[in-house]
Amino acid sequence: MKTLIVHAHPEPDSLNGSLKDLAVATLEKAGHEVRVSDLYAMGWKAVVDASDYGPHAASPLKVARDSGRAFDAGTLTPDVLAEQAKLLWADTIVFQFPLWWYTMPAILKGWVDRVFTYRFAYGVGEHSDTQYGERFGEGTLAGRRALLSVTVGGPESHYGPRGINGPIDDLLFPIHHGILYYPGIEVLPPFVLYGADRLTAADYPDVAAAWEQRLLALESTEPIAFRRQNSGDYEIPSLHLKPGLEPAGRTGFALHVHG
Repeated sequence: MKTLIVHAHPEPDSLNGSLKDLAVATLEKAGHEVRVSDLYAMGWKAVVDASDYGPHAASPLKVARDSGRAFDAGTLTPDVLAEQAKLLWADTIVFQFPLWWYTMPAILKGWVDRVFTYRFAYGVGEHSDTQYGERFGEGTLAGRRALLSVTVGGPESHYGPRGINGPIDDLLFPIHHGILYYPGIEVLPPFVLYGADRLTAADYPDVAAAWEQRLLALESTEPIAFRRQNSGDYEIPSLHLKPGLEPAGRTGFALHVHG
């Protein structure tokens, strides 16, 4: 297995840093190839602008169109091209980050914004009466799997079905479904470490053991059963889920998961 770890935390000696290092050691010991994109250590540029697209940047800038033109011409910046190459190399992508303000850190979102360009991660496939492009289960990154490893400051009860912060599956849905599944990546259930701000050194061995267990099961873990866009579950072109396919009473994001 070839695994890319995308790590987003500014402190190398943080809990996130330790989980990243443990992932590298565990996977390499198991015989897997591992590459790491440590975004803070790399000094990753987090904002999209015209400099990303060189001669293919129009005025006014049109990010989707111009990023696709630069991708097709092979003139994206070297840092973006390198990350796209890592994604194409990988079988599995592990994202290691803290949940900040209910989402990923800005530097990681900037990695997505710059790396997932038009024609690379989206904007592919035919549009017809039966298909609305290759996305949500299809696309250029199909055949790969991803796992979010997320540290959360609050206790698990705050992120339950009646928790004040909302269910963790709902908070992660935009990443799971909208960023990863959109270009075809199968998404594994997340590894969520609650109460991270209150963990002590004495707690870490149990955390490490649980993380190692998840890592060693990457290849056998069943992905979240998101509905494929072009499988017949959705009306096209409205992309509304066809009536009666959901279990009784199910609403919201969970409509887009089988079972």
